Order: sequence, then C-alpha cells, then structure tokens
Amino acid sequence: MANPRTIQRLQARIHERAVHALEFEINDPRAGMVTVTKVELSGDLSLAKVYYSVLGGRAERSRTDHMLESAGGFLQRKIAGHLQLRRAPKVVWIFDEAEAKAAQIDSLIAKAIERDQTIQEQGTAPEIVPEAWEDEYESMLEREQPPKKPPAD
Repeated sequence: MANPRTIQRLQARIHERAVHALEFEINDPRAGMVTVTKVELSGDLSLAKVYYSVLGGRAERSRTDHMLESAGGFLQRKIAGHLQLRRAPKVVWIFDEAEAKAAQIDSLIAKAIERDQTIQEQGTAPEIVPEAWEDEYESMLEREQPPKKPPAD
C-alpha cells in the first residue's frame, strides 16, 4: 500500500496528463467535448480509474466511448511516460453519471418549486394524476437498473 500523499500526487498527475492527451494529442474525429472529472488510483498503484463526462447526448457518449476504447493503448502510454514509475497503472475509462443525475435532481427540484408556488397562489394543492407519477417513477427506475442479461441456454 502506497502512502496516501503519494497516491494523491499520482492521481493529480494522471488527471493532468489525461486531460492534456485528450485535448492536444488525440486526432480522432470522434473526440467530442470530454471532461475528466476525477481519477481514482488503487492502493497498490496497479489500477487507475479515470472518470469522464461528455457534453451531448447518448450518441456523443457512444462515440466517445468507442474513441476511448480504440485509443486506450495510446493514452495508457502517454500517461505512463509522464508518471516515471517502474510499473504503470492500468488505465480504465469510466463514464461519470454524476452530471446526469444532478440535472435530473435539478429538474425535480424545479418541478417541486413550481408546484409549491401553485399551492401558495391557489391556496389548495392541485390534483395529482397518479398514473403520470407512476409512469415517471417506473421510467426512472428502469434507467437506473443495469441491463438484464438473457438467460443462459
């Protein structure tokens, strides 16, 4: 187990080098607006999880996922050369869904504020259609669950 200060220093260097490589060294047209949000380095320095987010929708995310998958070796070499370690950590790219969840929470808060204002103006609560809330709740649950694997034959 490495010293926590060493881990933090290496995480910062990995973050810095990953951002530089994505911004200036990748010449892939699939590279969109990628933001490296954080880096987590394992205690034994063998694995670096690089969390990223993408500006855009699902199509942009898919293109960026494929770009990072195909350029993974190149980015691994660039990061490893910058670290000056005997054994470079394996870099794994993980999509950070924190921004999407934050946007969802913001929209729910905005709806609640709007509903509160309506209640204050009218003096009574507007009627809630249960089916609409149930559908919205079920769709939210479906988005958060991992895809189900088909049964093995």
